[in-house]
Amino acid sequence: MKKITIADVAKHANVSKSTVSQYLNERFEYMSEKTRKKIKDTIEELNYQPNILARSLKQKSTFTIGVVVANNVHTFTTNVIRAIEGYFYQEGFHIIVCNADDEPQKEKNYIEMLRAKQVDGIIIFPTGDNLDLYQQMIQDRFPIVFMDRTITDLDITTVLLDNHLAAKLAVDHFVEKGYRNIAIVTTSIIRNISPRIERIQGYREALQSHGIAVKNEYIKTAPAEEISTALSELFSLETPPEAVLAGNDRVLNEVLRFIKSRDFKIPDDVAVIGIDEVPYADFYTPTITTVKQPTDEMAHLAAEQLLAQIKQEEDRKPGVHRLKPTLIPRFSC
Repeated sequence: MKKITIADVAKHANVSKSTVSQYLNERFEYMSEKTRKKIKDTIEELNYQPNILARSLKQKSTFTIGVVVANNVHTFTTNVIRAIEGYFYQEGFHIIVCNADDEPQKEKNYIEMLRAKQVDGIIIFPTGDNLDLYQQMIQDRFPIVFMDRTITDLDITTVLLDNHLAAKLAVDHFVEKGYRNIAIVTTSIIRNISPRIERIQGYREALQSHGIAVKNEYIKTAPAEEISTALSELFSLETPPEAVLAGNDRVLNEVLRFIKSRDFKIPDDVAVIGIDEVPYADFYTPTITTVKQPTDEMAHLAAEQLLAQIKQEEDRKPGVHRLKPTLIPRFSC
């Protein structure tokens, strides 16, 4: 079958090629509703598929956004990706999602691939070990926004949670319920990944604000596959914790699995709060108190900031945007 062209659409609709082009580029200012409907109906009748490559070359845009996530196993990450996709779809963009698996080399390869594909901008959940690459993107004035994690001394717009407040909300709730021996467990902090570091700092500060001594043995960090071992050490202490703050959803999964394996009862034997809302929190037995991130708001802000860079809006300056979490009290305390 002959490939339908813009000229075919114009001839069939009895309009000029430039009018069809204006319609395809959504420039409707001087186009009547009747003409718009005629072109729309013709495109559907002829099953015309616009040449995306030609459009990209003409407008110097691929209408494609890259999203490089540090690890796509987190509920938070999945929800953010979905909201980013929804935002850009409404703006006429597609997204390409890449999962770095917390591996800096994999992140580097994906960023280089996306730039080779000439995406218009990238939202990155940074692994933290590609400083030269991030700096090069700044020098190239390439549109970039960091999500969830900060990198010190880099002038890059960043959207993340107020992690100190997230930990404080959890600790305050534990103390309000009468707990004093409170532990925190997070995944590895080897590369100084900011949310984990900040949540531990927030935990320390919150305990001190209540006049509770910080016990280093109650602070556990480990790779996800070693969380169970860290919990075994924690509950082998002479005075094991009465309450555990899980630093993210993966840790919460491991905490609940460990508690079940030991036949502990929540909250009678140990209280639990997780940072990050999880799908099962409100139907687990007992229901789990969580600290919820405003995922849609964070995603939309990051997308808005990136789009402003793509459109070269002069009044946008790089900055760090910390959004407030919300405690959702349930029955695990």
